[in-house]
Amino acid sequence: MKNYNYYSLINSYQIEENLCENLINEISNINKEPLWLKSFRMNSFKNLKKIKVPNWGNFFIKKILLYSSCYYNFHDNKNNYSIKKTFQEIMKKKTATDFIYNSISIKTTMKKKLLEKGIIFCSLNEAIKNYEKLVYKYIGTVVKPNDNFFSCLNSSIFSDGTFVYVPKNTICPIELSSYFRINDEVGQFERTLIICENDSSLSYLEGCTASIKKKNQLHTAIVELIAKKNSLIKYSTVQNWYSGNKLSNNGIYNFVTKRGFCYGSRSNIIWIQIETGSSITWKYPSTILKGDFSNSEFYSISISINYQQIDTGTKMYYFGNNCKSIVNAKSISLNNSMQTYRGFIKVFSDSFNSINLTSCESIIMDFGKIFTFPINSISNSNCLIEHEANIVKISQNELLLLKSRGFCTYQCYNILINNFCYEIIKKLPLEFFSEINDLINSIINFSII
Repeated sequence: MKNYNYYSLINSYQIEENLCENLINEISNINKEPLWLKSFRMNSFKNLKKIKVPNWGNFFIKKILLYSSCYYNFHDNKNNYSIKKTFQEIMKKKTATDFIYNSISIKTTMKKKLLEKGIIFCSLNEAIKNYEKLVYKYIGTVVKPNDNFFSCLNSSIFSDGTFVYVPKNTICPIELSSYFRINDEVGQFERTLIICENDSSLSYLEGCTASIKKKNQLHTAIVELIAKKNSLIKYSTVQNWYSGNKLSNNGIYNFVTKRGFCYGSRSNIIWIQIETGSSITWKYPSTILKGDFSNSEFYSISISINYQQIDTGTKMYYFGNNCKSIVNAKSISLNNSMQTYRGFIKVFSDSFNSINLTSCESIIMDFGKIFTFPINSISNSNCLIEHEANIVKISQNELLLLKSRGFCTYQCYNILINNFCYEIIKKLPLEFFSEINDLINSIINFSII
């Protein structure tokens, strides 16, 4: 199936502090952060003490032992052959990529080429040093530190991340991407901050994976997108964290807060996600539609096997007039896995002529379970909200037809499930298209066999 059986031997060091103010001070001192950011961390930590871990998720989870986790791991990448070899193949792609390895960014490609066009693409720690005013202005404005338990945790101890700034009247000429990898038994707590000024656009893709470990590991991230007038942000995710053994034990706990802000008129944010990894996933990419005629789209494919648990969906908040959102979520639950789609559409009283079109489709096989919890909160009658959902069954007639053409059982399932997902897969950047098909095929083959 998915190859998690690898490990890069590198010289790494980690902070052994428990979750406390000493840990925050040490992280801040290592990164030589300004006082305002240290204060940002400390205030978040104070809020963390007041907030409980949310218990409304539709999954079963062991108690998260925050005191026994490792929160910060760094390494010496000078003359480190193992790291260079690990990312050599990825660097051949014609994309600008930020590599986040355990807790810190180790390399960002094509920075200088992008900077010639005024586009800032670098690690978050580098942005704090070189573009402090921009980071100070925007960090924590879309996802408040006290938004939820996990946003508080991340805001207290985030280690690094990716920063992107696209100036006015600029179309980013190449795909931007980030690659997150957990190599050791550590948690990963990164932040992504993307700002698109007026009449600008970019396409961004994040991918993530982790090697096999004996213990569950915690991944808690924050993504903030800010789209101004006539701008477009396309944010794609391929989530392939280690999902654990056949009982989904020892996998990654993936708790992520992602939110976009359509600040200006005719601004656009598009979310595309492929969820295949993690033993538990808790994630709801959301958009605040403030600008008039602003638009947001959410496309999701979730595939779970064994005893994986996925609780995901989206939220759309309508503040502006003539705003529109499209939601298309496809779920595939195999073996004994469990999935939940959780949607929330909120139209405020002064948001007129709003439109939302939501479609949820599911395939259930074996003893899989799928739940759908849609909530539509409408405060005026001058809007159009549609929600449709259906369960698709792979029939014996379809299998027999394909088998009569010479396909074996797992090839039949691959063809049918890829066809089910194709509508969303084709929206991904072209260079990742074949890789996603291979990833889905490997999951189906492992599950069916």
